[in-house]
Amino acid sequence: MAISSFRPGRDRATVTEDLGFLAELSGTWEGQGFNLIARPSADKASPLFLELNQTFETLSFTPISSTIPNRGDATPDIELFGLTYLQKVVDLKTQGALHIEPGIWVHIPSQDAGTTQSVARMGNIPHGNSLLAQGTAIELDPFKGNPFNPDVLSAANTAPFKLGTPMPFPGTLSAFPPFTLTNATPFRTPAVDVPADILGVPLQQVIEDPTKVLTAALSGQTIKSMVVIQVSTVGSLQQVNPKDPNSPTTITFAGGGGGIENIPFLQKNADAATMFATFWIEKIKGDTDSDDFFQLQYVQTVFLNFPIIAPPAAPVPFTWPHVSVATLRKVFGGQ
Repeated sequence: MAISSFRPGRDRATVTEDLGFLAELSGTWEGQGFNLIARPSADKASPLFLELNQTFETLSFTPISSTIPNRGDATPDIELFGLTYLQKVVDLKTQGALHIEPGIWVHIPSQDAGTTQSVARMGNIPHGNSLLAQGTAIELDPFKGNPFNPDVLSAANTAPFKLGTPMPFPGTLSAFPPFTLTNATPFRTPAVDVPADILGVPLQQVIEDPTKVLTAALSGQTIKSMVVIQVSTVGSLQQVNPKDPNSPTTITFAGGGGGIENIPFLQKNADAATMFATFWIEKIKGDTDSDDFFQLQYVQTVFLNFPIIAPPAAPVPFTWPHVSVATLRKVFGGQ
Protein backbone atom coordinates (compact mmCIF):
# COMPACT_ATOMS: atom_id res chain seq x y z
CA MET A 1 0.00 0.00 0.00
CA ALA A 2 1.41 3.37 -1.03
CA ILE A 3 2.01 6.04 1.64
CA SER A 4 -0.04 9.23 1.33
CA SER A 5 1.81 12.34 0.16
CA PHE A 6 0.04 14.37 2.87
CA ARG A 7 1.91 14.08 6.19
CA PRO A 8 0.39 16.25 8.92
CA GLY A 9 1.81 16.53 12.42
CA ARG A 10 0.19 13.91 14.65
CA ASP A 11 -1.01 13.94 18.23
CA ARG A 12 1.54 13.29 20.97
CA ALA A 13 0.16 9.89 21.96
CA THR A 14 0.50 8.57 18.40
CA VAL A 15 3.99 10.01 18.02
CA THR A 16 5.06 8.36 21.29
CA GLU A 17 3.58 5.00 20.31
CA ASP A 18 5.27 4.97 16.90
CA LEU A 19 8.68 5.77 18.40
CA GLY A 20 8.54 2.43 20.17
CA PHE A 21 11.37 1.82 22.63
CA LEU A 22 12.96 5.14 21.61
CA ALA A 23 10.03 7.13 23.01
CA GLU A 24 11.47 7.77 26.48
CA LEU A 25 14.53 9.44 24.95
CA SER A 26 12.38 12.51 24.26
CA GLY A 27 13.50 15.52 26.31
CA THR A 28 16.76 16.96 27.58
CA TRP A 29 19.24 14.97 29.66
CA GLU A 30 22.24 16.22 31.62
CA GLY A 31 24.96 14.60 33.67
CA GLN A 32 28.60 13.65 34.02
CA GLY A 33 30.87 11.16 32.34
CA PHE A 34 34.39 10.28 31.29
CA ASN A 35 36.21 10.47 27.97
CA LEU A 36 39.46 8.76 26.92
CA ILE A 37 41.20 9.31 23.63
CA ALA A 38 44.77 8.83 22.36
CA ARG A 39 45.31 11.43 19.67
CA PRO A 40 48.02 12.53 17.24
CA SER A 41 50.62 15.12 18.13
CA ALA A 42 52.85 17.13 15.79
CA ASP A 43 55.67 16.57 18.27
CA LYS A 44 57.69 13.84 16.53
CA ALA A 45 59.41 12.94 19.80
CA SER A 46 56.01 11.91 21.13
CA PRO A 47 53.61 11.32 18.22
CA LEU A 48 50.69 10.55 20.58
CA PHE A 49 49.40 11.70 23.88
CA LEU A 50 46.53 10.54 26.03
CA GLU A 51 43.63 12.88 26.68
CA LEU A 52 41.53 12.19 29.78
CA ASN A 53 38.46 14.29 30.53
CA GLN A 54 35.82 14.21 33.18
CA THR A 55 32.86 15.51 31.22
CA PHE A 56 29.55 17.31 31.60
CA GLU A 57 27.01 16.56 28.89
CA THR A 58 23.71 17.90 27.61
CA LEU A 59 21.81 15.56 25.27
CA SER A 60 18.49 16.77 23.84
CA PHE A 61 15.97 14.74 21.80
CA THR A 62 13.01 16.21 19.89
CA PRO A 63 10.39 13.87 18.35
CA ILE A 64 9.64 14.27 14.65
CA SER A 65 5.87 14.72 14.66
CA SER A 66 5.17 13.39 11.16
CA THR A 67 5.97 10.05 9.62
CA ILE A 68 9.19 9.58 7.59
CA PRO A 69 8.17 7.73 4.40
CA ASN A 70 10.67 5.69 2.45
CA ARG A 71 9.31 5.10 -1.05
CA GLY A 72 9.78 1.71 -2.60
CA ASP A 73 9.56 0.11 -6.02
CA ALA A 74 11.36 -3.22 -5.72
CA THR A 75 9.87 -3.42 -2.20
CA PRO A 76 6.76 -1.79 -0.71
CA ASP A 77 6.84 1.67 0.89
CA ILE A 78 7.77 1.78 4.58
CA GLU A 79 7.46 4.40 7.30
CA LEU A 80 10.11 5.40 9.83
CA PHE A 81 9.59 7.37 13.04
CA GLY A 82 12.31 9.39 14.69
CA LEU A 83 13.81 12.01 16.95
CA THR A 84 16.39 14.66 16.17
CA TYR A 85 19.15 15.04 18.76
CA LEU A 86 21.88 17.47 19.77
CA GLN A 87 24.75 16.32 21.97
CA LYS A 88 27.06 18.86 23.65
CA VAL A 89 29.99 17.78 25.83
CA VAL A 90 32.35 20.03 27.80
CA ASP A 91 35.22 19.37 30.20
CA LEU A 92 33.83 19.20 33.74
CA LYS A 93 36.69 21.25 35.24
CA THR A 94 37.31 23.95 32.62
CA GLN A 95 33.94 23.96 30.81
CA GLY A 96 36.00 23.90 27.61
CA ALA A 97 34.22 22.56 24.53
CA LEU A 98 34.94 18.93 23.65
CA HIS A 99 32.19 17.67 21.36
CA ILE A 100 29.03 18.70 19.55
CA GLU A 101 26.94 16.35 17.43
CA PRO A 102 23.59 16.85 15.71
CA GLY A 103 21.78 13.82 14.39
CA ILE A 104 18.68 11.64 14.15
CA TRP A 105 17.52 8.38 15.74
CA VAL A 106 14.89 6.35 13.86
CA HIS A 107 12.67 3.38 14.65
CA ILE A 108 12.11 1.11 11.61
CA PRO A 109 8.95 -0.91 12.40
CA SER A 110 9.02 -2.91 9.18
CA GLN A 111 12.24 -4.57 10.38
CA ASP A 112 11.10 -5.36 13.93
CA ALA A 113 11.34 -9.00 15.00
CA GLY A 114 9.12 -10.03 17.90
CA THR A 115 10.00 -8.02 21.01
CA THR A 116 13.17 -6.68 19.37
CA GLN A 117 12.83 -3.39 17.54
CA SER A 118 15.04 -2.15 14.70
CA VAL A 119 16.68 1.26 15.16
CA ALA A 120 19.37 3.39 13.54
CA ARG A 121 21.39 6.47 14.49
CA MET A 122 22.75 9.06 12.09
CA GLY A 123 25.22 11.66 13.36
CA ASN A 124 27.55 14.41 12.17
CA ILE A 125 30.70 15.60 13.95
CA PRO A 126 32.29 18.92 12.92
CA HIS A 127 35.79 17.41 12.75
CA GLY A 128 34.54 16.08 9.41
CA ASN A 129 32.84 12.75 10.19
CA SER A 130 29.40 11.39 9.33
CA LEU A 131 28.14 8.08 10.67
CA LEU A 132 25.29 5.64 10.22
CA ALA A 133 24.97 3.00 12.92
CA GLN A 134 22.22 0.39 12.93
CA GLY A 135 21.03 -1.96 15.63
CA THR A 136 18.27 -3.01 17.97
CA ALA A 137 16.28 -1.97 21.03
CA ILE A 138 14.76 -4.32 23.59
CA GLU A 139 12.80 -3.77 26.79
CA LEU A 140 13.56 -5.57 30.05
CA ASP A 141 10.46 -5.11 32.21
CA PRO A 142 10.71 -6.00 34.98
CA PHE A 143 14.49 -5.82 35.17
CA LYS A 144 15.79 -8.77 37.16
CA GLY A 145 19.55 -8.17 37.09
CA ASN A 146 21.95 -6.99 39.77
CA PRO A 147 21.01 -3.33 40.45
CA PHE A 148 24.68 -2.47 40.94
CA ASN A 149 25.86 -4.07 37.72
CA PRO A 150 23.36 -4.48 34.84
CA ASP A 151 23.65 -7.92 33.33
CA VAL A 152 23.80 -6.33 29.88
CA LEU A 153 26.83 -4.21 30.78
CA SER A 154 30.17 -5.49 29.48
CA ALA A 155 33.66 -4.09 29.88
CA ALA A 156 35.12 -1.69 27.29
CA ASN A 157 38.60 -2.12 25.84
CA THR A 158 40.82 0.97 25.72
CA ALA A 159 44.08 -0.71 24.65
CA PRO A 160 45.40 0.03 21.13
CA PHE A 161 46.14 -2.74 18.69
CA LYS A 162 47.73 -3.19 15.29
CA LEU A 163 45.38 -2.32 12.45
CA GLY A 164 43.63 -5.39 11.06
CA THR A 165 44.19 -7.59 14.12
CA PRO A 166 41.57 -8.59 16.73
CA MET A 167 40.68 -6.14 19.49
CA PRO A 168 42.34 -6.93 22.87
CA PHE A 169 40.31 -8.41 25.68
CA PRO A 170 38.70 -5.64 27.83
CA GLY A 171 40.83 -4.58 30.76
CA THR A 172 44.09 -5.28 28.93
CA LEU A 173 46.62 -2.63 29.96
CA SER A 174 48.17 -0.95 26.95
CA ALA A 175 51.93 -0.88 26.43
CA PHE A 176 51.52 2.76 25.36
CA PRO A 177 53.15 4.54 28.38
CA PRO A 178 50.51 7.24 29.03
CA PHE A 179 47.91 4.56 29.75
CA THR A 180 49.75 3.86 33.01
CA LEU A 181 49.41 6.77 35.44
CA THR A 182 52.67 6.02 37.22
CA ASN A 183 54.66 6.70 34.04
CA ALA A 184 56.12 10.18 33.75
CA THR A 185 54.46 10.94 30.44
CA PRO A 186 52.44 14.02 29.52
CA PHE A 187 48.67 14.19 29.54
CA ARG A 188 46.71 16.88 27.81
CA THR A 189 45.47 19.74 29.99
CA PRO A 190 43.30 19.61 32.06
CA ALA A 191 44.29 16.00 32.66
CA VAL A 192 47.33 17.23 34.62
CA ASP A 193 44.74 17.79 37.34
CA VAL A 194 43.57 14.19 37.30
CA PRO A 195 41.56 12.96 40.29
CA ALA A 196 42.61 9.96 42.38
CA ASP A 197 39.27 8.34 41.61
CA ILE A 198 35.91 8.89 39.94
CA LEU A 199 32.90 7.88 42.04
CA GLY A 200 35.25 5.83 44.19
CA VAL A 201 36.82 3.95 41.26
CA PRO A 202 40.63 4.45 41.10
CA LEU A 203 41.51 6.37 37.97
CA GLN A 204 43.85 3.65 36.69
CA GLN A 205 40.91 1.20 36.72
CA VAL A 206 38.74 3.76 34.92
CA ILE A 207 41.39 4.08 32.21
CA GLU A 208 41.49 0.31 31.75
CA ASP A 209 37.68 -0.03 31.70
CA PRO A 210 35.57 3.20 31.73
CA THR A 211 32.33 1.22 32.23
CA LYS A 212 33.30 0.93 35.90
CA VAL A 213 32.12 4.55 36.20
CA LEU A 214 28.65 3.48 35.02
CA THR A 215 28.51 0.65 37.55
CA ALA A 216 29.61 3.01 40.34
CA ALA A 217 26.88 5.51 39.40
CA LEU A 218 24.28 2.77 40.00
CA SER A 219 25.40 2.17 43.59
CA GLY A 220 22.40 2.43 45.92
CA GLN A 221 19.93 2.36 43.04
CA THR A 222 17.39 -0.28 42.04
CA ILE A 223 16.46 -0.56 38.36
CA LYS A 224 12.76 -1.40 37.89
CA SER A 225 12.80 -1.62 34.10
CA MET A 226 15.21 -0.91 31.28
CA VAL A 227 15.39 -0.38 27.54
CA VAL A 228 18.67 -1.51 25.99
CA ILE A 229 19.65 0.10 22.69
CA GLN A 230 22.70 -1.16 20.83
CA VAL A 231 23.96 0.27 17.54
CA SER A 232 27.09 -0.35 15.52
CA THR A 233 28.57 0.50 12.15
CA VAL A 234 29.61 -3.15 11.72
CA GLY A 235 27.91 -6.50 12.22
CA SER A 236 30.72 -8.10 14.23
CA LEU A 237 34.23 -7.68 15.62
CA GLN A 238 37.06 -10.04 16.48
CA GLN A 239 38.41 -10.03 20.03
CA VAL A 240 41.41 -11.88 21.43
CA ASN A 241 42.02 -13.05 25.00
CA PRO A 242 45.71 -12.67 25.96
CA LYS A 243 45.46 -16.07 27.68
CA ASP A 244 44.56 -17.67 24.33
CA PRO A 245 45.88 -15.35 21.58
CA ASN A 246 45.47 -17.95 18.85
CA SER A 247 41.72 -18.33 19.33
CA PRO A 248 39.96 -14.98 18.83
CA THR A 249 36.25 -14.79 19.59
CA THR A 250 33.56 -13.01 17.61
CA ILE A 251 31.44 -10.23 19.09
CA THR A 252 28.16 -9.95 17.19
CA PHE A 253 26.05 -6.79 17.01
CA ALA A 254 22.45 -7.70 16.17
CA GLY A 255 21.33 -5.69 13.15
CA GLY A 256 24.64 -3.82 13.07
CA GLY A 257 25.79 -2.13 9.90
CA GLY A 258 26.42 1.20 8.21
CA GLY A 259 29.71 3.05 8.28
CA ILE A 260 31.64 6.29 8.88
CA GLU A 261 32.88 8.75 6.27
CA ASN A 262 35.78 11.14 6.99
CA ILE A 263 37.26 14.19 5.27
CA PRO A 264 40.71 13.61 3.66
CA PHE A 265 42.63 15.22 6.54
CA LEU A 266 41.18 12.71 8.99
CA GLN A 267 41.78 9.80 6.63
CA LYS A 268 45.50 10.60 6.86
CA ASN A 269 45.81 11.60 10.51
CA ALA A 270 43.01 10.05 12.59
CA ASP A 271 40.58 8.04 10.49
CA ALA A 272 37.38 7.13 12.37
CA ALA A 273 36.68 3.62 11.12
CA THR A 274 34.20 1.87 13.42
CA MET A 275 31.70 2.89 16.09
CA PHE A 276 29.63 0.77 18.46
CA ALA A 277 27.59 1.91 21.44
CA THR A 278 25.06 0.73 24.01
CA PHE A 279 22.49 3.00 25.65
CA TRP A 280 20.45 2.04 28.71
CA ILE A 281 17.21 3.91 29.49
CA GLU A 282 16.70 2.95 33.13
CA LYS A 283 13.63 3.46 35.31
CA ILE A 284 15.05 3.88 38.82
CA LYS A 285 13.02 3.01 41.90
CA GLY A 286 12.21 5.96 44.17
CA ASP A 287 10.91 6.02 47.73
CA THR A 288 7.40 5.78 46.25
CA ASP A 289 6.13 5.00 42.75
CA SER A 290 5.65 8.72 42.13
CA ASP A 291 9.32 9.28 42.96
CA ASP A 292 10.59 6.88 40.27
CA PHE A 293 12.81 8.61 37.72
CA PHE A 294 14.53 7.86 34.41
CA GLN A 295 18.27 7.70 33.92
CA LEU A 296 20.22 7.36 30.66
CA GLN A 297 23.61 5.65 30.64
CA TYR A 298 25.80 4.83 27.67
CA VAL A 299 29.18 3.53 26.62
CA GLN A 300 30.51 4.32 23.15
CA THR A 301 33.68 3.18 21.41
CA VAL A 302 35.10 4.68 18.22
CA PHE A 303 38.09 3.04 16.54
CA LEU A 304 40.52 5.70 15.33
CA ASN A 305 43.16 4.50 12.85
CA PHE A 306 46.38 6.42 12.36
CA PRO A 307 50.09 5.72 11.83
CA ILE A 308 52.58 5.83 14.66
CA ILE A 309 55.66 7.45 13.16
CA ALA A 310 58.95 6.57 14.82
CA PRO A 311 61.80 7.81 12.59
CA PRO A 312 63.66 6.38 10.84
CA ALA A 313 61.24 3.43 10.82
CA ALA A 314 58.25 3.39 8.50
CA PRO A 315 54.83 4.32 9.97
CA VAL A 316 53.01 1.50 11.70
CA PRO A 317 49.19 1.71 11.39
CA PHE A 318 47.38 1.22 14.70
CA THR A 319 43.79 1.27 15.91
CA TRP A 320 43.14 3.26 19.08
CA PRO A 321 39.80 2.90 20.91
CA HIS A 322 38.21 6.23 21.85
CA VAL A 323 35.82 5.41 24.70
CA SER A 324 33.18 7.68 26.24
CA VAL A 325 30.71 6.96 29.06
CA ALA A 326 28.08 9.07 30.82
CA THR A 327 25.20 8.90 33.29
CA LEU A 328 22.45 11.43 32.52
CA ARG A 329 19.07 12.41 33.95
CA LYS A 330 16.20 14.39 32.48
CA VAL A 331 16.25 18.05 33.46
CA PHE A 332 13.35 20.31 34.40
CA GLY A 333 11.19 20.93 31.36
CA GLY A 334 12.82 18.00 29.57
CA GLN A 335 9.75 15.81 29.01
